Amino acid sequence: MDYLIRGTDKENKIKFVFAVTTQTVEKARQIHNTSMTASAVLGRTLTAGALLATNLKNPKDNLTIIINGDGPAGRIIAIAGGDGSLKAYMDHPEIDLPIREDGKIDVRAAVGKGNISVNMDLGLKEPYCTNVPIVDGEIGQDFANYLYTSDQVPSVVGLGVLVDRDLSIKAAGGFMIQLLPGYCDEDIDSLEKSLKNIKSVTDMISKGMSPEDMAAHVLDGYDLKILRKDDLDFKCDCSRQRVEKALISLGKKELQAMKDEDHQAEVNCHFCKEKYIFTEEDLEKLIKSLD
Repeated sequence: MDYLIRGTDKENKIKFVFAVTTQTVEKARQIHNTSMTASAVLGRTLTAGALLATNLKNPKDNLTIIINGDGPAGRIIAIAGGDGSLKAYMDHPEIDLPIREDGKIDVRAAVGKGNISVNMDLGLKEPYCTNVPIVDGEIGQDFANYLYTSDQVPSVVGLGVLVDRDLSIKAAGGFMIQLLPGYCDEDIDSLEKSLKNIKSVTDMISKGMSPEDMAAHVLDGYDLKILRKDDLDFKCDCSRQRVEKALISLGKKELQAMKDEDHQAEVNCHFCKEKYIFTEEDLEKLIKSLD
């Protein structure tokens, strides 16, 4: 089971989150039949969602990430819940770009330039929304920029997805480290020194490191205090009942047109690919419910 840990150092100079999301990203790959490039893009976005969702206070809260770039990947959407649930999809899961000269997947070219929107639904009347430009395209640095823009907190975000030769996900995960109020230049220098210890997120996970192991490795020299552990999983909350409500919201005239012209309605969930079929009889019942 994938999971993340969150905590601080005992001097309260930093807070951190480390996550392994290999199984979650593999499930997303299977659902969306993603190419190598698309798996890296979707997997990094999913993992970023898991990291950012640790800022949600309640299990029922959720946040939605929308990456609107002009690259061939198109729009990428991920939803992360305060309960550890994750789901995502992208416009073009089939896109596959040549490997870069350094042997890495060209995520930057796939994403392109544009903006990132993060919408936090905290159970209030309106969600809290922040929009920032895509500054890098590799996704990790883009979310570090988002955190600094929205919270004015210097942050480091590391994300990685390693795709195997058979296109299955060999390793996926990430981390988020933030300086706490009252930090000084020495704290920044100390953190930068610690980050030099790592080769990549996927290198650590491929070696069998757990989130706890990664935290100890990346933040070597810090006295760490783990506050909690949360399980992660690709989990879609769509249901026939929710689809019925969506159809009813279209109104009697639209439902009657579906019944008369198409003789049925088929609704597909973008996130999990579940299909919901409503026959003429089903549509008639929905129409009558509006009387």
